[in-house]
Amino acid sequence: MSRTPAALTVENLEVIYDQVILVLRGLSLEVPAGQIVTLLGSNGAGKSTTLKAIAGLLPTEHGDVTDGTVRFDSLDITGMDAAARVRRGIAMVMEGRRVFEHLTVHENLVAGGYTRGAKADYARVYEFLPALAALRSRVAGYLSGGEQQMLAIGRALMSDPRLLLLDEPSLGLAPRLVDEVFRVIQRLNQELGLTALLVEQNARQALAVAHRGYIMESGRIMLDGPAAELADNPDVKEFYLGLGDAGARRRYRDVKHYKRRKRWL
Repeated sequence: MSRTPAALTVENLEVIYDQVILVLRGLSLEVPAGQIVTLLGSNGAGKSTTLKAIAGLLPTEHGDVTDGTVRFDSLDITGMDAAARVRRGIAMVMEGRRVFEHLTVHENLVAGGYTRGAKADYARVYEFLPALAALRSRVAGYLSGGEQQMLAIGRALMSDPRLLLLDEPSLGLAPRLVDEVFRVIQRLNQELGLTALLVEQNARQALAVAHRGYIMESGRIMLDGPAAELADNPDVKEFYLGLGDAGARRRYRDVKHYKRRKRWL
């Protein structure tokens, strides 16, 4: 299903909405080929905007990249439209699943494979996600939240991506279904070699499957490192894993550890 994985590099990215609201402020990150990288942060930090900038979806929300570059396989794709990025191997699973509710499961997959035409490989998607095979004739609007999330992932896989962008895939799901979704993401990486950039509020689960992580606040990267190191970082434990002092809640950028590690002012 998956082609050769590709690396992603984002350098000094700035994004403005409606020509006035600055959301990303010189953001830089790397996603090595064949790895899972997670992007963590509080609501409003700019995580979803980062994914949309990479996928080329900002124009649909009156957003613009005003500075910086996005490189995929060493090619500058900053000015490339969304459809061209899909053809090059970038697929995105949107927050809230956003399946076509009036279409069947199979028809949703057909829509996901439009760039592949006759080469669209439904059998491989059904083989990897067997629950979808049993539901192929079911109207997507009648699926459970977990089933819709699997369908959203399956639809993204239909374009045969090399880089998968996932925006809050565990949102609104019961704990058992969250575990299942993260197992699928890990299998995609381990069995198909798929590169992934994962935005998540569930920091514990995200760091458990990721190779590397970045932490955002106010449109900037505040901390990054191997996922295991971030999971063991006392400030990350306090602010994102709920394992620290439950006393005064300070902003992450005010933590002394951050001040020792910050890159950009």
